[in-house]
Amino acid sequence: MSEGERARLIAWSREMRSVHERLREALRITQDAVRDGVDAEPATRDLLLFCHGFCAALTGHHEGEDQHLFPAIAAAYPELRNTLRYLRQDHSMIAHLLSGLQAAVARAPTAAEVDRHLEGVAAIMESHFRYEERRLLTVLDRLALDADPRDVLGPL
Repeated sequence: MSEGERARLIAWSREMRSVHERLREALRITQDAVRDGVDAEPATRDLLLFCHGFCAALTGHHEGEDQHLFPAIAAAYPELRNTLRYLRQDHSMIAHLLSGLQAAVARAPTAAEVDRHLEGVAAIMESHFRYEERRLLTVLDRLALDADPRDVLGPL
């Protein structure tokens, strides 16, 4: 394997870490906006923007993994199929939580209500990211996948 090929393979693990950090930061920014009192009528539009952007980014990340990354891992590492099934279940649970968050924000909720939704998303998301990184980063160091990182890991 050439040095260039090795660098590209290692980049998948770095890409995943980087995307996870950007999603964590997007969630922190959204939580900070809520905790700073973004629940008055004019600010609700800002809150909708924060939540929509965060929800779209996290959803895009999980869709990319489900459609591109996980099938490539399953083909190369069949012993990880149960892990991938578990991660897909997490994606479904997180999508459900994001739907609840979006529905709450559309009702012009109190900051406390939005904060509760965000805390739920944060807890599951962080647990999911840690498990995913623990189980997949070394695999990603060796995965031969010729694809655009934005397609595989989302638009971030």
